[in-house]
Amino acid sequence: MTSALHIITPEYPPQPGGVSDYTAQVAEALAQEGEEVHVWCPGTNAVSLSGSHVHVHRDLGLVRPADLSAIGEQLDRFPAPRRILVQYVPHGYGQRSMNVPFCTWLWQRVTRHGDTLEIMVHEAFLNFEGSWRQYGAALIHRLMTVILLRGASRVWVSIPECERRWKFYTFGRRVPFQWLPVPSNIRVASDDAAICALRRRYAPEGGLLLGHFGTYGLPVLSVLEPIVLQIAREIPGLPLLLMGMNSQEFRKHFVEKHPALESRLEATGPLDPESLSHHIAACDVMIQPYPDGATTRRTSLMIGLAHGKPIVTTASEVTEPLWAESAAVGITPSGDADAFVKLLRRLLWDPAERARMSRAAQKLYQERFDISHTVAALRPPASECVPCAS
Repeated sequence: MTSALHIITPEYPPQPGGVSDYTAQVAEALAQEGEEVHVWCPGTNAVSLSGSHVHVHRDLGLVRPADLSAIGEQLDRFPAPRRILVQYVPHGYGQRSMNVPFCTWLWQRVTRHGDTLEIMVHEAFLNFEGSWRQYGAALIHRLMTVILLRGASRVWVSIPECERRWKFYTFGRRVPFQWLPVPSNIRVASDDAAICALRRRYAPEGGLLLGHFGTYGLPVLSVLEPIVLQIAREIPGLPLLLMGMNSQEFRKHFVEKHPALESRLEATGPLDPESLSHHIAACDVMIQPYPDGATTRRTSLMIGLAHGKPIVTTASEVTEPLWAESAAVGITPSGDADAFVKLLRRLLWDPAERARMSRAAQKLYQERFDISHTVAALRPPASECVPCAS
């Protein structure tokens, strides 16, 4: 029996969030493979999930020194060396995203207590831009990175760009980096009757149904809104189903500006996982534009891939080469609504290409992103590394 894995995370179900969903998925998958997994996270007033194989300790509090000292005492009750895996986003651990004491505490778990420290980097650090306060926070984030890298025995990255950004701050120390793409957090549900009912509801005339899933934050809206408007103008009669949190608010905002398009848009609002799976399965093509381009940490993209959906998305300088190499998605430059809709129109008129993309999407997901790859990498002994594209 291997030693326990201690996962430290800023959020965990029933707390919402991408890191929360990811951590729960990984922890449960490892536990089901026989690993002893302990999750250390903040408390919550929501009802906790039952029936889990994971030991959840909601003692992280506000991640202040007193909280860390208390957790350290609990960790010391486990046999040494403890294996600690930190789900890292700089803004996740309080103190206005500048929690240097937290990083120092992790480093001291290695130097004083003999623990091993691994970091899963979901986001690297702020850029040096904007206000002087952001410049200050960006500087502190880099200091936190240096401290973490002094103690880390391995760094996992959600996208290769995180390795490129962090590696400079090793200052020559040999720290292995490994790419660990984020899998879909929605299980593919199979219910043909439910899916057919949704198609009759949203595409009553029997035509194609377009879909988009996301949280409709302002950055994504900057590229999504012009694309939706251009689709409405150039592809008359094509219904678009908006799924996810804030989708109804986006529809209301859009229809207020373009009332003639009201009948073309439907919005679900938040959906439970099974219902979301059915809604995505009901769509013929997914449109998933991102202002900073598609990457392997986009769970909304992973969900479409796992469901075998033809997807049209966008690319930037941080988009990994595998998206173009696999031909599993259609890609246009981010911010170019004309190119996006032109590609979408060709895809809608070509059922053979949609079928090919569907097969390619499922193949790519199974070969590169399925949760089984994450489990194989994290279970000791470590599996062969997936090279980063850097």
